[in-house]
Amino acid sequence: MLRPLFIALQFLTRLPVKAGDWSDRDVGRSMLCYPLVGLLLGVALAGITAALYGRAPGVVAAVLLAFWVIATGALHLDGLADSADAWIGGFGDRQRTLDIMGDTHCGPVAVAVVGVALIAKFAALEALVATDAWLALATAPVLGRAVVPLLFVTTPYVRAGGVGAVLAEHLPRRAAAAVVVCFAFAAGVANLSMTLTAGIVFLALRALMVRRIGGTTGDTAGALVELVETATLLVASVMR
Repeated sequence: MLRPLFIALQFLTRLPVKAGDWSDRDVGRSMLCYPLVGLLLGVALAGITAALYGRAPGVVAAVLLAFWVIATGALHLDGLADSADAWIGGFGDRQRTLDIMGDTHCGPVAVAVVGVALIAKFAALEALVATDAWLALATAPVLGRAVVPLLFVTTPYVRAGGVGAVLAEHLPRRAAAAVVVCFAFAAGVANLSMTLTAGIVFLALRALMVRRIGGTTGDTAGALVELVETATLLVASVMR
């Protein structure tokens, strides 16, 4: 099980982890470890908060956000940016949406959406730090990554080729469903409102994906991660 975990860490973070040689089966199984990677990120966020205890909440929130972006290599923000450009510029057309999503350039819509997401996440982090809500900080990255295997189990992958196609083909679906249930239950015990929010965001965004492009891509999966994290943090900060 260590190799799939190392693959997941190598793909989802910028940690200096080398998975070595792997098979397509290992890549598919790596998605089972996504929530665990989220837990490691969450523990790191809580640890940073503890280390900076007593400092100004805004300063701590800025450090947390910077760490979050750097540690993940802005991977999910990139997916959010591409998806935002594609959804607006695609004008409701499936193929045009997919073509724009595959373009590496960012338009003004992408910049605006990413900016709003980062501002919202910073505001939520500041509020959570001010109330010592360390558990919420650890829960958000877990939920953000637990929805990815759920998305791939329930939704067709519509872009041929690439790592995403390998993940979709070789993901052990029964095991993925069991992993999602276990982590969702644990997250629900930790914070029920955040877990319910993640479920609502997942259902809403999945419906948009299916309606527009007939399924999911790596970019829309990344956008889902980012929006679930942001929404759950906002709900947690409001519910404090």
